[in-house]
Amino acid sequence: MDLSFTSFWGQLAGNPILIITVIFTLGVIFVNGWTDAPNAIATCVTTRCLGVRQAIWMSAVFNFLGVFVMTQINSSVASTISNMVDFGADTSSALIALCAALLSIVVYSVGASIFGIPTSESHSLIAGLSGAAIAIQGGVGGINFGEWSKVLYGLALSLLLGFATGWIICKLVTILCYNIELQAANRFFRLAQIAGAAAMSFMHGAQDGQKFIGVLFLGLAFSNGQSSVVGMEIPVWLMLLCSVVMALGTSVGGEKIIKSVGMDMVKLERYQGFCADVAGAICLLYSSLFGIPVSTTHTKTSAIMGVGAVKRLSAINYGVVKDMLLTWIFTFPGCGLISFVMAKIFMQIW
Repeated sequence: MDLSFTSFWGQLAGNPILIITVIFTLGVIFVNGWTDAPNAIATCVTTRCLGVRQAIWMSAVFNFLGVFVMTQINSSVASTISNMVDFGADTSSALIALCAALLSIVVYSVGASIFGIPTSESHSLIAGLSGAAIAIQGGVGGINFGEWSKVLYGLALSLLLGFATGWIICKLVTILCYNIELQAANRFFRLAQIAGAAAMSFMHGAQDGQKFIGVLFLGLAFSNGQSSVVGMEIPVWLMLLCSVVMALGTSVGGEKIIKSVGMDMVKLERYQGFCADVAGAICLLYSSLFGIPVSTTHTKTSAIMGVGAVKRLSAINYGVVKDMLLTWIFTFPGCGLISFVMAKIFMQIW
């Protein structure tokens, strides 16, 4: 299969469904950079280590590097997403179903925001792909439960491991810095937290960028008559395209999200913000290396809760915990059902 950039443009010219799929995928990547990436720099901004604009541009650069570098080092997350479902041998119908899955993310996110239900693009993507696969295969035979088990591991990791790692790192820092003068500690942790936010941004790109690279890669395979991407190598131009779009989305902003994550959940000092960033980055690195798709938002917020719990459990805003649980409860069946219905409609139209 020819996966060159020239071939890609040639396929776009003669395949309107592929055009729609690419537009939807890049649109979701852009929105992910816009809405999810600010979580990576929230603590850095709210502890006044960096200004909002400076932090956003730094995050955009490291999101780009995260997508590009990690996909070349280890593309297991992209492979997990690509292999999670089987759309069948009819690649034309499979491309239509993939398009329906992407559109379902947009529809669900808009609908959820109207009713105040928190969302996760990562969970929406997984649910959308699964719903479309069930629609086109007429049952759960299109679901790869071996890969789906990684999603369940990711649910536990994003909450439990994030919380535990945040608590452990913050506890160690508290012990090590016990006799250090507060002013000297603040100077050190200002620079350390900037580095931590950069690491968190890098790992956000590495984790979330790979998810959508996997989807776009799957669409290219379908347009070339391939029903699977097993054994295929992701082209460099595709990594660059996705990383640039995510970086552009990040550069748009997200000031409200920064305030919500960095201030409304737990009031953090600089050393706590550093601990939360490092904990979140470590958890995302572990997940990416083992090909486990997780929610970067949930990983970061659970790390912040773990940091807050070092002082006292009452420092945690348990409304955030409720929001994460609601995301898990509603996103999988909600987005999956929308994707199922849209896939059925699209297959009738085309």
